[in-house]
Amino acid sequence: MIADTHIRRGGSRRLPDAVYDELGRADVVLHAGDVVAPELLDELSGFAPVHAVLGNNDLDLVGRLPRTEELILDGVAVAMIHDAGPRAGRAGRLSRRFPGARLVVFGHSHVPEDSEGVGGQRLFNPGSPTERRGQPHHTYGVLEVVDGAITEHRLIAVP
Repeated sequence: MIADTHIRRGGSRRLPDAVYDELGRADVVLHAGDVVAPELLDELSGFAPVHAVLGNNDLDLVGRLPRTEELILDGVAVAMIHDAGPRAGRAGRLSRRFPGARLVVFGHSHVPEDSEGVGGQRLFNPGSPTERRGQPHHTYGVLEVVDGAITEHRLIAVP
């Protein structure tokens, strides 16, 4: 899982090698918005099917990406949104917005988060692998689901 990559067309920014290594093992790629350049989605889809939502900086992706997405991954209901709002009240807000989701993936703040929300709903912000904005590390996330259960969820600091 990644978010807030902010990779611009023709720019020098790219995903870190560690993210590319992880993409090589991925069955699905989840991007929680602020992709910025559509070419990144095309590149990511060369590794695995991509599910992405529209971020506030995704002007070139309006009409191509939804604002929210809900999907089932190996029996686990997953919801995605870019901006989950302020930390205060977030767990309740996301539970009300996505009552059937076992996992909600979001971005926007660049602040990595892996926490339990209302009723055991997993709230996951992978942070950003390219713009840490005051965070100690660039980060991304890994999720493993098997037979309707989340068996692994972790934030990874980019070396």
